[in-house]
Amino acid sequence: MAEKADPVEDAKRRCACLVDAIGRLPPSIAGSCRRTILKLAESELSFLSRRASSSSSSSDSPLSVNIGHLEAVVHILRHLSVTGVSRVCKPIPLLPASGKAWRTDSGSKIAHVDIVCTLKGIPVWIIISDRNPKYVSWHDGHKGKGLRLRIQQVVDAAQSSAMLRPSSIILFFSRGVTDCILKKIVDEFQANEYKMEADFPLSGVGFLEEMEGEWINIIAKSYKESVALEIKVDNFEKPARDPEWGVGESILGAAETDNPKGNVNLSYPTTFDTLISGLRPSMKGNDMASTKTREVLSGGDLINFDTTAIIALVSDISNGGAEKLLNTAESELSQRFKGNLPFVIAQANSEIWNPILPELGAVICGKNGVICESVLSEFQELIAMYGGTKEKLRADQILKWLIVVPDNPSDRMIGLPTTRKLAKKNKVVFGTGDYWHAPTLTANMAFVRAVSQTGMSLHTIEHRPRALTGN
Repeated sequence: MAEKADPVEDAKRRCACLVDAIGRLPPSIAGSCRRTILKLAESELSFLSRRASSSSSSSDSPLSVNIGHLEAVVHILRHLSVTGVSRVCKPIPLLPASGKAWRTDSGSKIAHVDIVCTLKGIPVWIIISDRNPKYVSWHDGHKGKGLRLRIQQVVDAAQSSAMLRPSSIILFFSRGVTDCILKKIVDEFQANEYKMEADFPLSGVGFLEEMEGEWINIIAKSYKESVALEIKVDNFEKPARDPEWGVGESILGAAETDNPKGNVNLSYPTTFDTLISGLRPSMKGNDMASTKTREVLSGGDLINFDTTAIIALVSDISNGGAEKLLNTAESELSQRFKGNLPFVIAQANSEIWNPILPELGAVICGKNGVICESVLSEFQELIAMYGGTKEKLRADQILKWLIVVPDNPSDRMIGLPTTRKLAKKNKVVFGTGDYWHAPTLTANMAFVRAVSQTGMSLHTIEHRPRALTGN
């Protein structure tokens, strides 16, 4: 007769695997977020270990643990469509415009949110439920326990928040939801089903555990029955806050040839010409109607370039000049770059070992490139002062493929305090990308970290820095 499984030991094994999975989360997940969820997982493991060693515990008594919830959180954090994670499993304290402590009907001053992040470039809050659908109640007799009240608290918090305000709230029921509860959420909160299957596999990644010197596979938790719902915090329409578009403000021009979609093969020797031709062609000329411009911008697949990104594209270091630079006499280089020489040399060595253009090409291919007026002005000024003949020629070429939009930072970025680390000019650049729901391609990770420390999720793509060489 088979030995009866011990639910405590099974839970301990799941918890140990969860700790291992947290350690293998993508590097893009901030250390503070990793530490938070790791602390929760280790706390569960500690609780289970105490229960296993307690003489009074009974294997027949109910086992109340949060492992399933934490597994679902890690499941979502693992996927590429989730970026810019700034908070995990933490309450969000809020203050309304009046300055008094924000409260819901239940008297709570906080909203419990599982993940604050961007999902496909859109700032969202994700709320996760791993409860058995049969035991999810809409109105609970105990104060603050019903699902309706919790959703209302989160919606109120989102609508009252300026800095952390999401565009949407995603409700993820990892074990599904009953038709009755689903109808109530749809009717009362105007929720729509969110198709996560395209971005989220139906099952989590299998975990491995070592036992007696051998590795065995632990069957992955299935999310086949999971249901995701989206609640729009407000009906965002991009043209609603558009500043006036003047002739010459929106388009700098581009070729009108078709380009195939797809990623650049990182092993292929990408050139500057093939890279920029991988961008989606914009409209040609400065006399295009603003309606056409807005159609392109509203169509998605945008990528926002900051100044560091355009410089990296046109730099002679990125375009075959790294070896020549390293072979130049040190005295000449010292005169040209002065105190920045060590950084330039490091960039040249990095380029030889790992060329940057294929990396950038894989990111921007098939996208509509966008820059705001501030980036255009700063880039043109830097090129005029420090760019060489070839770099200036590339600058002229790349600007023909980019859409220039007015400086128009999102409300939530405007709401951030202006400090030394959160400089106004950077808030304008990144905030304009945020307004258009476009990730910002940047090497300015100091600003990205400063934003993350405020708790705001921001969709960015990091690239290695490159300097202008004067060639």
